[in-house]
Amino acid sequence: MTSSSPAPDNDRPPPARFALDPWTWKEISYLLSNLPVAVAGFVYTVFMIAVGVGLSLTVVGLPLLAGGLQGARLLGRAERGRARALLGVRIDEPSATALGRRDRGVLPWLWSSLKDPVAWRAVLYSFMRLPWGVLTFTVTLLSLFVLWPVLPFTARLLTNADRAMARGLLSPSDELERRIAELESDRGVVVDTAAADLRR
Repeated sequence: MTSSSPAPDNDRPPPARFALDPWTWKEISYLLSNLPVAVAGFVYTVFMIAVGVGLSLTVVGLPLLAGGLQGARLLGRAERGRARALLGVRIDEPSATALGRRDRGVLPWLWSSLKDPVAWRAVLYSFMRLPWGVLTFTVTLLSLFVLWPVLPFTARLLTNADRAMARGLLSPSDELERRIAELESDRGVVVDTAAADLRR
């Protein structure tokens, strides 16, 4: 397998080499983008929790917190996309059950949003990413100018930790949730196929 080939089927990147191949440059790009992405996620998370909890004694506090948690879900989706594009990590999309309950009324939607484990794991991920983003940005930038002979191995070590964090906190929480996500994906394919058949 050449160095420019995509990630193998088992979701593992090719072995790190001394040469800065395209795969290594993707990992470097991911590490350098960690800091701005982490700052944005941290600021959003802190603001959302501070406003939601601070206003929780009023009528608007809990709905604001629930809406903020749904925003955290969107941040998690963006992070899964970034990891997929730059690290080759395949992470299943969690089920969107909390979003799908809005049609049952405001209170069921509010309750399911506030206890949504996917959203709270995305919040935890955003909190953890700030110190990690500072560390990875600093080490990668230093390695680019000073320690470039070992940069591919440093980048692989750091991105392996990123892969583990993304899989641990941004993937579906259990086998049932994974199965729900798969069924929802299959249902979308069936609906699209049926619509295409009707148009024909």
